[in-house]
Amino acid sequence: MHKPDHWLASRWRRSVLAVLAGALPVLAFPGPALWWWAFVALVPWILLARTAPDGRRAAYDGWCGGFGFVLAMHHWLLPNLHVFTFVIAALLGALWIPWGLLVRRTLGGAPSRGRVGAALLVLPSAWLLAELVRSWQGLGGPWGMLGASQWQVAPALRLASVGGVWLLSFLVVGVNVAVAVLVAVRRARVPALAGLVATAAAASAAWVWAPRPDTGERVAVGVVQPGVVAGAGSADRRFDREEELTRGLADEGLDLVVWGESSVGHDLDDRPDLARRLAALSRETGADVLVNVDARRSGKPGIYKSSVLVGPEGPTGDRYDKMRLVPFGEYVPFRSLLGWATSVGKAAGEDRMRGTGQVVMDVGDGLRIGPMVCFESAFPDMSRRLAADGAGVLLAQSSTSTFQHTWAPAQHASLAALRAAETGRPMVHATLTGVSAVYDANGTRIGPRLGTGASASQVYEVPVAHGTTPYVRYGDWTVYAALLTLAAWGAAESVRTVRLRRGRPVRPGPRARTAHGSPARPGR
Repeated sequence: MHKPDHWLASRWRRSVLAVLAGALPVLAFPGPALWWWAFVALVPWILLARTAPDGRRAAYDGWCGGFGFVLAMHHWLLPNLHVFTFVIAALLGALWIPWGLLVRRTLGGAPSRGRVGAALLVLPSAWLLAELVRSWQGLGGPWGMLGASQWQVAPALRLASVGGVWLLSFLVVGVNVAVAVLVAVRRARVPALAGLVATAAAASAAWVWAPRPDTGERVAVGVVQPGVVAGAGSADRRFDREEELTRGLADEGLDLVVWGESSVGHDLDDRPDLARRLAALSRETGADVLVNVDARRSGKPGIYKSSVLVGPEGPTGDRYDKMRLVPFGEYVPFRSLLGWATSVGKAAGEDRMRGTGQVVMDVGDGLRIGPMVCFESAFPDMSRRLAADGAGVLLAQSSTSTFQHTWAPAQHASLAALRAAETGRPMVHATLTGVSAVYDANGTRIGPRLGTGASASQVYEVPVAHGTTPYVRYGDWTVYAALLTLAAWGAAESVRTVRLRRGRPVRPGPRARTAHGSPARPGR
């Protein structure tokens, strides 16, 4: 195995380098949004892990790099979670231990062309395994999936309609592996170049073959973003500002008005005066108003975050209760064990209540909408299910006001482009304090976005799309293919190990020396 140079012989120096290498991909996401950087960002990490002197060091390289990746992607949590941000990064970073081991296994030393060819499939599959595990809502959800960095690249969005963000992550990692091989394993350039050509061919085939959404009629959607409203009585003052902005849309011929997450701070059953004011806004604008109620519900224990549709006569009865809550922000996992997080940061003092199922709402005139709340837009399976259930327009009501001056608002808004492209459905991302944005069924932005400094309303002409994308029809097939690849690799390595052991010549042990003579001449 290739030995690291003297500078890398220090385990602490090497660990710090691995953390920095793992953090590099964050530059491909908003705010910097250097999408092209994603295709080379993993190369330093790969080059480091392949030179690990043994498997234990490769595991550390994977863990430290994963720690750096998770910490960089969630650095904006530091003012709220403080030291617990590092704890989360350390726990989730361990998901990249297998990836580090496989980098060394497939690319360490002087790998053969066969090993390099296997690496082009095995390493992206191992990366997807880490993304799959951390996508579980209890571990924080799929924020910062590598493929999400390609949200503004049209060919990549077309690929997302075929295999979702998973396919994009797979291909981005594959390109990084190929580039690392071109840099460090020149004798294996042929399979590396073949991998790059295959990626380009897949993107081209998707561009030509993937069905485009069938768009027809347009609907006018008004997005209301009140901006930052803080201090005593903020819930009522925010409602007043949203009411004022909505009233300004009265002559726009709207089909729907959307307010952001936590736009109403009181249960409408407890505050019929607010319900009446919302119904009056619906009559003035000629459109239903989708609000988000963040409050204790009359007759039920606990606090819910609920998307509520209000028409000219008041609430229509269509309600969606948020299902996937933000760990520590809206509930504390294993509160009896981790409740101390509330004393060192701004973790939730009381757990929110969960909804039990997704809802498609009928607005009228054939328009059906699929609401999600906050970081639920990061979960590709939720938007996919809404599209399959007949939603014509996807909606995400969000509030990132806690992280107003960080990269979080722009990162959150960018996810709507991916969800739109995956499902072939336009998506509206409406927030309290920005960034609000709307994307068509191809993932292309419609009209201006409302930034974090805006307190305004905006009308968007949204083309309604029909048809079914391959991703909606076939689901997460890329993940299943990755798992099969890893299983096949593991089986092949096991067979190879058994054959090597069976084919290895058995060395005879030393002949026994007796009490009567030498082993060569017994009895003497």
